[in-house]
Amino acid sequence: MSGLYDDMSPEELPADEHSPLAERMRPRDFDEVLGQEHLVGKDAPLRRALEEDRLGSILLWGPPGVGKTTLARMLADKVDAVYVPFSAVLSGVKDLREVCRVAVERRKRGKRTLLFVDEIHRFNKSQQDAFLPYVEKGDVILVGATTENPSFELNAALLSRVTVHTLEPLTREDLVTLLERTLADAERGLGTQGIDAEPDALVALAHQAAGDARKALTALEHSLASLRATETRLTKAHVEEALSRPILLHDKSGEEHFNLLSAFHKSLRNSDPDAALYYMVRLLSAGEDPLVLVRRMVAMATEDVGTADPQALTVALNALHAVRFLGLPEGRLAMGEAVVYLSLAPRSNAVYRALEACDEALRDEPGARVPMHLRNAPTRFMKDQGYGKGYQYAHDVEEGVADMGCLPDELAGRCFYQPGDRGFEKRIRERLLELGRIRKDSGKG
Repeated sequence: MSGLYDDMSPEELPADEHSPLAERMRPRDFDEVLGQEHLVGKDAPLRRALEEDRLGSILLWGPPGVGKTTLARMLADKVDAVYVPFSAVLSGVKDLREVCRVAVERRKRGKRTLLFVDEIHRFNKSQQDAFLPYVEKGDVILVGATTENPSFELNAALLSRVTVHTLEPLTREDLVTLLERTLADAERGLGTQGIDAEPDALVALAHQAAGDARKALTALEHSLASLRATETRLTKAHVEEALSRPILLHDKSGEEHFNLLSAFHKSLRNSDPDAALYYMVRLLSAGEDPLVLVRRMVAMATEDVGTADPQALTVALNALHAVRFLGLPEGRLAMGEAVVYLSLAPRSNAVYRALEACDEALRDEPGARVPMHLRNAPTRFMKDQGYGKGYQYAHDVEEGVADMGCLPDELAGRCFYQPGDRGFEKRIRERLLELGRIRKDSGKG
């Protein structure tokens, strides 16, 4: 492992028996890596790049605990480069330039530098430009790690100079394999303690970890701490005692946050109350602000239900008032009732389409003039000019509807709102047809 720990900061020294279990059990080679066969399996692109000695700067994108840091360390070892960890949380551009200056000097001596930048998305898009000259010249092999979607978080210049590799969450089977390996490993794991585990206990640990190896191993340590001195078998009961509930994957500022909100809104739109309730509960359990969800419901009531059920907006706004008045957990029930109502309500986006049609009319005829008979005439001069002439007061006309056009002449005859035949809109359509007949009869009179 020549060169792997040269110039390494103390916090990056190899793990020992005092290190956390998750640190000790980091894979040492590609064959120990779980869940990323598409990257490091036989004939996988990243592995081929190493074997053919053409590793360039890359970005490792994936959720926490799937091996981004571990892979970076392995890559440094495979290309015999000095591994230099750099945290975008703790350091700034000035520190980065100094690290790269040292890398340039090191390169002159014939030694490569693998610069691992954890949470690279923490650099804003202007700061990311600082990487460009060193990546372009090959002064460093940049390996960035991010949990955020790189198309949103990295600037185009940097993104065009790196290859993005996506790491997947570990499956439950992957995590069970890791836990079994840890219990059996006498060198780095817990093999010397003589502990075994019920299959159900390992499945429970894997379930709680939600695809994160670090969480799984940390949860194993906590669960083993609940064993009495004479116990050597870990059961599901021990796990349930140590871990009251799974830690949900939810970052309020990250992609998963917006994925869950999108799933909630689209489940409502697609009339799936079970899915909508599930995403609502999942978001609330992870600490989401309930008003964020209620705002989605209000938006959905206007955009997707609309005049097919005008009561839907009232239900959504009542949920808003209930949450503000009661808070959680009591307000959750009002939210659930609104979710079910909105999921089952008839659908119409006729008003949405009508507004878009009005926007189009404004583009077509930006200067359309208000008809004279609809204009206000507060002065004698304006009356003499014809303002208000021909206006018919609806209540003075039989049926209360005058045969009087209200659109500008340039738009006469245009129809913007076209109701469907679902829910209340069926009655609206019938009323519009009735109004058309009344106007026609009124004109004949």
